[in-house]
Amino acid sequence: MKPKSSLFNSLLLCFLFVFPLSLFCQEPQSIQLPDPQTEGGRPLMEVLMDRSSSRTFSKEDLPLQTLSNLLWAGFGINRPESGRRTAPSANNRQDIDIYVATAKGLYRYDASTNALVVILKDDIRALTGTQEYVKDAPVNLIYVSDFTKLGGDDDNAKYATASAHTGFISQNVYLYCASEGLATVVRGSVDKPALEAAMKLKPEQKVILAQTVGFPGETE
Repeated sequence: MKPKSSLFNSLLLCFLFVFPLSLFCQEPQSIQLPDPQTEGGRPLMEVLMDRSSSRTFSKEDLPLQTLSNLLWAGFGINRPESGRRTAPSANNRQDIDIYVATAKGLYRYDASTNALVVILKDDIRALTGTQEYVKDAPVNLIYVSDFTKLGGDDDNAKYATASAHTGFISQNVYLYCASEGLATVVRGSVDKPALEAAMKLKPEQKVILAQTVGFPGETE
């Protein structure tokens, strides 16, 4: 009869063979964001007065709470009973996904769980625009439309609808940034085929626009 210690070691080896240690050391596939803070903020008319585009950004990371508030303001769920959002969507098609590019990787905002789903662990910020500042800014939002959600219209009509939806969302982001003293600019100068390839998007997923967000940088 084997000593207890020897028997234990044998059972442990068998367990690790069946359930490799890597299964217990996998990195999380999503990042849970704090609940968005939906109260407070500055009066709307003051925020509209201060809404502007900025192309100078600090490299300082945005806190997760700020990112949660920002994404909820952009296209979060404000009516949980129906799943409807903070920005309008024709026939409630909700074709737009917000992707978040940071130094740590690429994520997709899941409004239903208020989480960032890990897509890539690569820093692809430099691909989110042709401007020099995008590679160093802490956050670049990428607005992606899933054309399969837009019905049987031709691609020109789909692009028009997706562009309108993106405009609503990006303006929400602008207003949040103006309220919180953040810098932002929405951008159309993007090598879309290169970015779509880097993001490993499906053919029916189309990059519409990108938007850079961060703390204001020092002006020269």
